[in-house]
Amino acid sequence: MADFIPRYEFDRIVRKYNGDYHVRELSCYNLFLHLMFGQLTACESIRDICLCLKAHQRILYPLGFRQTVNVSSLSRANRDRDCRIWEEFGQVLIGIVRPLYSSEPVPDVNLPGWEIFAVDSTTVSCSIKLMTWAYGKYDRGAVKMHTVLDLRGGIPAFIYVTHGKWHDSNMLDVMEIIPWAIYVMDKAYVDFAALHNISGRDAYWVTRAKSNIRYEVVETNYNIDPATGLRGDHIIRLTGYKPAKLYPETFRMVEYTDLESGEELVFITNLTEVGPLDVANLYRNRWQIETFFKWIKQNLTIKSFWGHTENAVKTHLWTAICTYLIVARIKASIKGCPYTISEVATLLGVSALSKTDITDLLTNPQNNLLNQNQDVNEPTLF
Repeated sequence: MADFIPRYEFDRIVRKYNGDYHVRELSCYNLFLHLMFGQLTACESIRDICLCLKAHQRILYPLGFRQTVNVSSLSRANRDRDCRIWEEFGQVLIGIVRPLYSSEPVPDVNLPGWEIFAVDSTTVSCSIKLMTWAYGKYDRGAVKMHTVLDLRGGIPAFIYVTHGKWHDSNMLDVMEIIPWAIYVMDKAYVDFAALHNISGRDAYWVTRAKSNIRYEVVETNYNIDPATGLRGDHIIRLTGYKPAKLYPETFRMVEYTDLESGEELVFITNLTEVGPLDVANLYRNRWQIETFFKWIKQNLTIKSFWGHTENAVKTHLWTAICTYLIVARIKASIKGCPYTISEVATLLGVSALSKTDITDLLTNPQNNLLNQNQDVNEPTLF
């Protein structure tokens, strides 16, 4: 796996932030290997990482580990090394991995060449007594990871880590807006000043309308098919005193009923170049970011942090993202790989300390792996 780490870029970033200044034993690169191993093998603590690596100390050097360290040294490095190293390295990996998945289709959406993103956040609970900086709701600690996910391949395009009280809609003021891209988000991001700013930068947004929205219908499209679940397609203008000042232009409202659940949904968007059903399908694909958060929490170690300072927590989250991106790069780089990113991460985790060729590991047909040893005559338990 170390061959898929862009070492030149990594060393450049380390020099930029003086990451190896006065370091004798544990360089930033060696620290990253320790933390990436902990992510792949789901180690719950720094102590678990050191214990596992110490047990296999004889085979570590050929795998890229120059030296193993004790728990206190790894803990101090995790706490003190500048988290901007891992954040900037994560952005470098994003720039490498996203183009590898740029041709992936978005289900039920025929918009080739369009950049389509989902915007959302996930909250990780923590102890407010141990992490006094991580303010959450109801006197509890929490850390939020705000994410812009490229729906072509499920690759994060931008990540921002904050405390739990930081409102989701503030993300629209922080993230970079790409012209002609489509941003899909839920009700929490209905901030008409920020949405107007997105429109002013020649980008598009799709979200759900809040129940108390006040508007007037300017134009109605009657050429819709109710059998698809569509109930209305309108051009509207806000009539509320403050919202009308924040977003004075007209935009689109699409009314839709989910044919499976019967739930009635109302979407608002400034995207008028596509059909109303495409708007509904764009929002349906927003669920990919929920799947991404679920996979990150289940397969990488972010439920329990390896440190309590803000720097340590950001280092933890960014190394988790870097690990995910390296796994995604490995999957895209090996032709004929039949596995998903989740399955690739599982295979790499169980083979983390073995001298197995990654290409051979990931190009074997699934049936061979699932059916191996099935013909062995073993004694029954009963």
